[in-house]
Amino acid sequence: MFYRPEDGHGLPHNPFNAVVAPRPIGWISTRGADGADNLAPYSFFNAVAYVPPQVMFASTSAKPDREGTKDSVANIRDTGVFCVNIVGHDAREAMNRSSGPWPREVDEFALAEVARVECETIPCARVADAPASLECRLTEIVTLRGAANFLVLGEVVGVHLRDDCLVDGRFDVTRFRPLARLGYMDYTSVESVFEMRRPTG
Repeated sequence: MFYRPEDGHGLPHNPFNAVVAPRPIGWISTRGADGADNLAPYSFFNAVAYVPPQVMFASTSAKPDREGTKDSVANIRDTGVFCVNIVGHDAREAMNRSSGPWPREVDEFALAEVARVECETIPCARVADAPASLECRLTEIVTLRGAANFLVLGEVVGVHLRDDCLVDGRFDVTRFRPLARLGYMDYTSVESVFEMRRPTG
């Protein structure tokens, strides 16, 4: 099968998300200029540089009460900070609950019964028991082609690692089974890990 996206695929559901998979989930916490906290998952998320450490996530839809975007991007525009919380298998239901198109006044931490604590380097809350959390300062918001498509880039200025996820000096993902997004309504968790060393030629 071959199709041009501009012509459509003719399938019951868009296969694009299923092709680019699995995708890590960034559970993005922000705080609005009014002091209200927000928590929402984004599967267009990844690390993009080591030194200085930098991450990205993309927001691809809008809400009527946020003028062409969603709460996360609107809050980051106002405050210049955000926190990326890594999602383990055990937090899947809470993550999913926080993904709804809730009005801007809804506190997703409370809605999804997620414990929060304050970040160390930025004025923002983070998920208290996340396997890892990355405190970020905004570096750039890029407007992408299409309606309500925004790429958010940030520099990591603080890193939290849950103590039980550190084994022999390494951050061990098997301790929390990272949740990842597939296509459609499908998810997966990391169940096995293997090592391969790069060639040195």
